[in-house]
Amino acid sequence: MKYSVTTVCLPALDMAQQAALLQKLGFDGVELRVRRVSDEVRAKAEPSSWGYHVNDVTPENFAEKAPAIRQILSDHGLSLAGLATNMTCLDLEQFKHALAGAVAAGAPFIRLAAAAGYTGKDGENYWSIYGETVAGYARCLELTKGSGVKLVLEMHGGTIHPSASLAYRILSQFSSSAVGVIYDPQNMVKDGFETPALALSLLGDYLAHCHFGAHRPFPGDKDAKGTAQWKWEACSMAEGLFNFPLIIKLLQKQQYSHFITIEDFRANIAPELKLAEGIQYLRSLEEQA
Repeated sequence: MKYSVTTVCLPALDMAQQAALLQKLGFDGVELRVRRVSDEVRAKAEPSSWGYHVNDVTPENFAEKAPAIRQILSDHGLSLAGLATNMTCLDLEQFKHALAGAVAAGAPFIRLAAAAGYTGKDGENYWSIYGETVAGYARCLELTKGSGVKLVLEMHGGTIHPSASLAYRILSQFSSSAVGVIYDPQNMVKDGFETPALALSLLGDYLAHCHFGAHRPFPGDKDAKGTAQWKWEACSMAEGLFNFPLIIKLLQKQQYSHFITIEDFRANIAPELKLAEGIQYLRSLEEQA
């Protein structure tokens, strides 16, 4: 298996520092955050996962920074696993910038969100978002022809694709050579739970990448009717809800050859400690499988 880390969880380090840390810990690659950040957010003093990053790579500056990024990764024996963007398939201007950078940097995929999120509020309509997403992906795929860059959709809560089956429903309209799914068990804990064997069997050739991290549920206060209000907390993969030993076995059986990115956003543990814990755990599961 090949393991990478999303730089979303390394906001306080520059590219060289990120690469040095991951090389030290034995990782094989980096999933690079490429996102627009407002001037207001950038002006804040403290970097944060979802805010300003010291390694400030945006769609607009990515192509310019690509040669330096390639060199840093090469110097540290790392590959660029893919791009962690937050753009939707409707933002063609932003997508064109990101695609130019992806080609220059040698990124195998761009994470591309659906046309809109879905929270179940009045006015949100599954079929409308679904149609806009399929049409948006089709337009973006016209631009990726011949680029070698795949478009991937991440299974995620608050969307119309929280599960493998719902993500597949969108992307099966296109060839698996051009699009793929990010299998993300951590995101399915709250929304979209499916058993790993079923999900991975369904995805087949559409399985393009994996995100591994973990959450676990615990009961919160009860409401006026006595119903427990469940809450969720980040934890180690060994303590999470999903059976990662089984997932590793299934991936090996499926001869999975793409990257597995560790996503660990626990705030009370230093990045080096939690990433070392994560890769050591996953490597040990490989040995037992």
